Amino acid sequence: QVQLVESGGGLVQAGGSLRLSCAASGRTFSNYAMGWFRQAPGKEREFVGGIRVSGAIYYTDSVKGRFTISRDNAKNTVYLQMNSLKPEDTALYFCAGSDLWIPTTPQQYKYWGQGTQVTVSS
Repeated sequence: QVQLVESGGGLVQAGGSLRLSCAASGRTFSNYAMGWFRQAPGKEREFVGGIRVSGAIYYTDSVKGRFTISRDNAKNTVYLQMNSLKPEDTALYFCAGSDLWIPTTPQQYKYWGQGTQVTVSS
């Protein structure tokens, strides 16, 4: 089992920044690909980006150039730095862990945090 706890969400004005953290405990964190998802009210859970065991990172098109994912295996933590935030980025943000190679869908992730709310005001 891997337990994930997100933090760092909040209310920010459009154009602002937030950094989300996801702390992992349990099995060896470095063995898992980690992803960030978000879900707005009434919408499906959306893949934001992920970081592979190798360190390779991939993003959905809507956040490229604005969001940055990183991981610190020594701290068992993955981060999501969000810059130039837009009102449409408002959602509940989740981190997730997967033992697959390049997981991009919710079904491909085995472990989930409870989420942290990000609200961007216009």
